[in-house]
Amino acid sequence: MAIYLPGTAEEEQVTLDELTPREIVTELDKYVVGQKDAKRAVAIALRNRMRRQKLAPEMAEEVIPKNIIMIGPTGVGKTEIARRLAKLANSPFLKVEASKFTEVGYVGRDVESMIRDLVEIAIEMIREEKLEDVADKAELNAEERLLDILLPPASPRPADAGSSTGSTGGVVIDATTTLTESSSRTREKLRQQLREGKLDDRTVEIETRERNFPSFEIISNQGVEEMDVNLKDMLPNIFGQRTKKRKMKVNEAFEYLIQEEEQRLIDMEQVTRVAIDRVENSGIIFLDEIDKIAGRESGHGGPDVSREGVQRDILPIVEGTTVNTRYGMVRTDHILFVAAGAFHVSKPSDLIPELQGRFPIRVELQSLTMEDFVRILTEPKSSLTRQYIALLETEGVKLEFTPDALEEVARFAFRVNEGTENIGARRLHTIMERVLDEISFEAPEKKGQEFKVDAAYVQKMLSDIVKDQDLSRYIL
Repeated sequence: MAIYLPGTAEEEQVTLDELTPREIVTELDKYVVGQKDAKRAVAIALRNRMRRQKLAPEMAEEVIPKNIIMIGPTGVGKTEIARRLAKLANSPFLKVEASKFTEVGYVGRDVESMIRDLVEIAIEMIREEKLEDVADKAELNAEERLLDILLPPASPRPADAGSSTGSTGGVVIDATTTLTESSSRTREKLRQQLREGKLDDRTVEIETRERNFPSFEIISNQGVEEMDVNLKDMLPNIFGQRTKKRKMKVNEAFEYLIQEEEQRLIDMEQVTRVAIDRVENSGIIFLDEIDKIAGRESGHGGPDVSREGVQRDILPIVEGTTVNTRYGMVRTDHILFVAAGAFHVSKPSDLIPELQGRFPIRVELQSLTMEDFVRILTEPKSSLTRQYIALLETEGVKLEFTPDALEEVARFAFRVNEGTENIGARRLHTIMERVLDEISFEAPEKKGQEFKVDAAYVQKMLSDIVKDQDLSRYIL
């Protein structure tokens, strides 16, 4: 099965085309346990996006993404499914909480800021991809610049000083040529020493650019948005490019020069164009806590007064509009929106009808069982047990979990979730931290030792807390 590797647009297209919905679900299974309905829904949404790219432009414009609402308690994998999907497709991804937005006219962030944030993420993504393309050239350029500083080029001798020439066997020997050859040999010796790290502690003086330009907080009629205003672009005569000489070690200077060369080699205008195109055609926004704005107007004012107003502000973004960003206009017609919420108090039908209609696919995620907890601890590539084993390996400590220990941890997590607030798989973090408290604390002093965590050890570490119901509620 093909796994996506970032590269050119052609490589990207070929690789994504090979991923069928079934294979997308298989990829998601590596990181998220269960929730087959949700995985199927997002896999189909991603595949439809690939299908749309093969349509004629006129038809592709008419095909809108089928936005999804995920309904389920916290900690069951809603965010992780959307995040892994975006990573698989190499799509710009943004997670925002719907509850942090306010209706136009109230103090707070306006809904259009999510598009501006998504564009910033996309620009950073494309920039990182371009950095990989120019990394080798940037390093070579930086090396040459550093060698110029360590060994300035030999200046030619003045013409009136005369040149030392001689004749041997009819061949004219020019002293300038000899000097150049000697300088070239010295330069190559320095290059070798530089690559071997023998010059790292030498101090050099380089010119650095000052980048601290003032930024402003612009208050618009759509709320307060922090926007950096580069005064160098606005007032070039007043804020010119300033340089400052700084002394630093050779290895530090080399890193600085590499970064400077990378910035010079990357065409930021092209990066911006590609980023906006990727946002418009493959961006994914995860709208969490949408249930918190699902209430209708009660007419009583207070903190809930703008709920329906926020929904009405979100509607045009989801429906398809054009948002003005510092990089240009961005259309939201083909951005995929994945909304999520627990919907304990409210239900999806409490959303305004227009917004409901823009989320045609609804999937319910199931609460996690004890068996799911055991699988979460063992199956994912970056499972909690693997994380703790890797962390303690850095201290020279070998950690091992027995199967009965993992079952015991899962049993405790399931029981505490039933007795208190159900926070899903996040409960495992709390319990694992409590179980490994002593080992983690003493690890630096136990280098070279092995620890086996079994069911008896888990019970020992949690027994006192479990006996005291009030303490259990407080700690676990």
